[in-house]
Amino acid sequence: MKRFTVRPKTIILSSAIALAGLFSFKAADKYFEISKNLELYASVFREINTYYVDEIDAGKMNKKAIDEMLKTLDPYTNFISEAEAEDFRFQMTGQYGGVGSQIVQREEQIMISEPYEGFAAAKADLRPGDILLEVDGKSLKGKNTSDVSKMLKGQAGTELKLKIKRGNEELLKTLVREEIKMKNVPYFGLINPETGYIKLSGFTNDAGNEVRTALLKLKEQGIKQVILDVRGNPGGLLNEAVNIVNVFVPQGQLVVSTKGKISEWDKSYSTQMSGTDTKIPLVVLTNRGSASASEIVSGTIQDLDRGVVIGQRTFGKGLVQSTRPLNYNTQIKITTAKYYIPSGRCIQALDYSHRNEDGSVGSVPDSLKKVFKTKNGRTVYDGGGVEPDIQVELSNLPLPVVSLLNKFLLFDFATEYRNTHPNLEGDSKTFKLSDAEFENFKKFVAARKYEYTTQTEMELEEFRKKAEDEKYFESVKSTYETLKSQIKRDKNSDLDKYKTEIVSLLEEEIVKRYHYQKGKTEASFAHDKEIQQALEIFSNQSKFASILQAKK
Repeated sequence: MKRFTVRPKTIILSSAIALAGLFSFKAADKYFEISKNLELYASVFREINTYYVDEIDAGKMNKKAIDEMLKTLDPYTNFISEAEAEDFRFQMTGQYGGVGSQIVQREEQIMISEPYEGFAAAKADLRPGDILLEVDGKSLKGKNTSDVSKMLKGQAGTELKLKIKRGNEELLKTLVREEIKMKNVPYFGLINPETGYIKLSGFTNDAGNEVRTALLKLKEQGIKQVILDVRGNPGGLLNEAVNIVNVFVPQGQLVVSTKGKISEWDKSYSTQMSGTDTKIPLVVLTNRGSASASEIVSGTIQDLDRGVVIGQRTFGKGLVQSTRPLNYNTQIKITTAKYYIPSGRCIQALDYSHRNEDGSVGSVPDSLKKVFKTKNGRTVYDGGGVEPDIQVELSNLPLPVVSLLNKFLLFDFATEYRNTHPNLEGDSKTFKLSDAEFENFKKFVAARKYEYTTQTEMELEEFRKKAEDEKYFESVKSTYETLKSQIKRDKNSDLDKYKTEIVSLLEEEIVKRYHYQKGKTEASFAHDKEIQQALEIFSNQSKFASILQAKK
């Protein structure tokens, strides 16, 4: 019997041909599926447009279909219509033509909530609490904030006239629109003679230079240590995150690498210049609102053991988006890669690629998180944001204080204070609300017939309903009435009980009326728990250094 020998090369070649055929069939199947579904979508759209009983808005329906499709991916992959292009440009550049002010809707009225220092609204002495009545003679009755925002925006250099109401007085204001460029560093200054503070609120163009300039100016004032605050910063341009890290680390240091489905998104980003100061003791403040580029900065500083991270765990967004042009002046912002910081970890917290049956997504479980090491050998983890080196428990405001905020009572008292006090006593850091002014605030609140419902009251009311349903209420009615009366008496003392929290917020709100966001920031230093923790760790340099070393 003949024996047949099958050479290895034949096997390999045959396998290669089979795999090539398999891949070609798979590719063909994939593109056929796409083509089939596009044709199906066009057929459905055509039939609805032709036969549906009412007229349809084709553009609105199509955008809804696109938006719902993209929701199945992740929250960051978005379709940008031609009408939304200007808002998107502002998000990316921090730049727009307008008057430079935030507005808010209260009941049926549109109100100035915060003018930006140095821009048209502030130059015209528009103040928080001013009610907008007319823009260029057009009534704003029935308009929402989106409508009014469009009326206020426009080409730089154009004039508009505003009719406003301040207290009981109506005023006419003439403003000239400007090119509004929001700073990435809205504030930097001294907390004390040795400690500098830099607030970073964005990552648009030139963010790195703004941080570098701030640090140099603070060093001219003699600082020996610095705090970089990225709390509440949602991120922005990846290259600016690299530039900001470069302020504190030397040239040639890998900061972040990206990996995507296609090779063009596999990139590495390293520092390109000499560091501005690679030795100055550094603290980075984070919270749950620190995301994306903020996490690249804080995570890289942590991975390189360059500084101490203080605050709360960051958001956990380890995804990179790129913008692609589409037809008819539209765009799509699409997630194209994940990013990895120097230790090799990706801090993405939510797994969008494996959705639950109901469409929801879950966090990466602790059992699947991997261990990574910092430059000095400290243990860090992926899949859950950046965990601070020093955790500061987030303080929840008491319900009565939250209620005062939500009902604009703190805002309105600060507005009244500004309108009756032309000047602020002291500066932003030293202003203190007197006991007499706090008593005035209590009278102000009482005059507004301020009411709120506590959790205890809600549970007591639930108890009453159940007792009535089960026919027990008559036997416990006197006890119920006693408890209800006692709670009411205790509520009357809530303003005094939470005086410390209320006074701190009032001081910030009042100072902001005179010195804008800069003033509010400085007024917060004395009672900001994360800043106080940073000052404490700066004062103990041996402990500061030990945090950055691996545990033996």
